[in-house]
Amino acid sequence: MPQPVYATPEEYAEWLAAGGTPSAPPAGAQRALRAASGRIDELLTTAYYETDADGRPVKADVVEALMEATCAQADYQRAIGDRNSTGAQQFASAKIGTASVTRGQATGGGTKTASPYSAEAASILRRAGLIPGEPWTSR
Repeated sequence: MPQPVYATPEEYAEWLAAGGTPSAPPAGAQRALRAASGRIDELLTTAYYETDADGRPVKADVVEALMEATCAQADYQRAIGDRNSTGAQQFASAKIGTASVTRGQATGGGTKTASPYSAEAASILRRAGLIPGEPWTSR
């Protein structure tokens, strides 16, 4: 069964517009959303929700949460410079004209590695009850 893609390029463009007038989807949106959907599936490893014969969620609230989380994940991957979730090494610093950006350094002098998962995407999934928040213990 092929991996589901939880958002369309048009939904992504609308999500990026955040209630404003959406423009055209960004270049490479379909590929970025496919990669982001794969990351979302990794977060959903133990999630329990009803699906159809193709493995797609049935309930509207789950469909909406997966679409929003996928858009957040795609946006995060674009922001960290890994649009297609390849895990490619990022530059430690960059300069364009008079503007320059330097990534933080980890202890020991190495470059910090960004998490492959968007905190916003995880939060969306957590609020939808699809992934756990904190471990539950009885005292």
